[in-house]
Amino acid sequence: MAKNENSCQSLIPSFLYSSSVGSRNGGVLQQPKLWPSSNSGDHGVLSENFVIPAPMEKIEMYSPTFYMACTAGGILSCGLTHTAITPLDVVKCNMQIDPSKYKTVSSGFGVLLKEQGVRGFFRGWAPTLLGYSAQGACKYGFYEFFKKYYSDIAGPEYAAKYKTLIYLAGSASAEIIADVALCPMEAVKVRVQTQPGFARGLADGMPKIVRAQGYSGLYKGIVPLWGRQIPYTMMKFASFETIVEQLYKNVIPTPKDQCSKTLQLGVSFAGGYAAGILCSIVSHPADNLVSFLNNAKGATAGDAVRQLGVWGLFTRGLPLRLFMIGTLTGAQWVIYDAFKVFVGLPTTGGAAPAPVAKA
Repeated sequence: MAKNENSCQSLIPSFLYSSSVGSRNGGVLQQPKLWPSSNSGDHGVLSENFVIPAPMEKIEMYSPTFYMACTAGGILSCGLTHTAITPLDVVKCNMQIDPSKYKTVSSGFGVLLKEQGVRGFFRGWAPTLLGYSAQGACKYGFYEFFKKYYSDIAGPEYAAKYKTLIYLAGSASAEIIADVALCPMEAVKVRVQTQPGFARGLADGMPKIVRAQGYSGLYKGIVPLWGRQIPYTMMKFASFETIVEQLYKNVIPTPKDQCSKTLQLGVSFAGGYAAGILCSIVSHPADNLVSFLNNAKGATAGDAVRQLGVWGLFTRGLPLRLFMIGTLTGAQWVIYDAFKVFVGLPTTGGAAPAPVAKA
């Protein structure tokens, strides 16, 4: 029976696992919950559908503790990585705002170093750390929640058949919430990074915006932020899940559950890097728009298009952002999945779902 359960685990994606298996009561493994047959309301008998056992985790899948762990992993993955690449972000934002001065990546670093010194590379680190930690908490925690929620609504057959749609819907729902948490800090960050003398950092930058524009000024960029982040996150999560599944299916000869944790984390990085490149391309015009609107008081999206041009919206700062977001996203998935492994949870994605037999 244990052998059959292990083989089933390797076929079913983690978001379809039953939450009951893996917990122990007095040293005895509890029986797994079964999907009900489409012809019967009996939940206790193995039907022609499939049983979905979870691995033997330290944390019960989809319990409150599970979502807390995913939230903590999201804080670490997004907060640490975004803060670490603050110098790249400073140069990118300035290239988007003042391309005549910051013409290339290399010259941009040179100009920044000459005018602001080494400290200039780390301007805005505090709102970056706090903003993206909050965003990561909501992004990953709510993604896991909505992925399970939409899977339950769809039922096992349709959840397996339309898993990509579930990834897209779950990530979009999570990002709407995550951006509400991020937006005030993003507004401060962009102003601090692109307007020397505006403020030293978060402590004086946020009150200055509130005094000048009211609290609504902190959410001035929420719509373009959604325009940037929602497509970005949908691509980030859906492409990651798909790429990782294909890597285990077509590249790695060993089933995921037999791979070492080191190899699984390597797959997470590779899938994350590739996903980062894709989502950078999708979201880059909106990224330029967010930087423009947060920097220019009273500016509109039409002003941005007239000044930057359509081609500029798609290309200005793109090479640096491809490298930055590719590396960032790969590192985020490694940190997130490493934390999940640390607390006893499986890494994200990997196995294609088994077909559901019709009753």
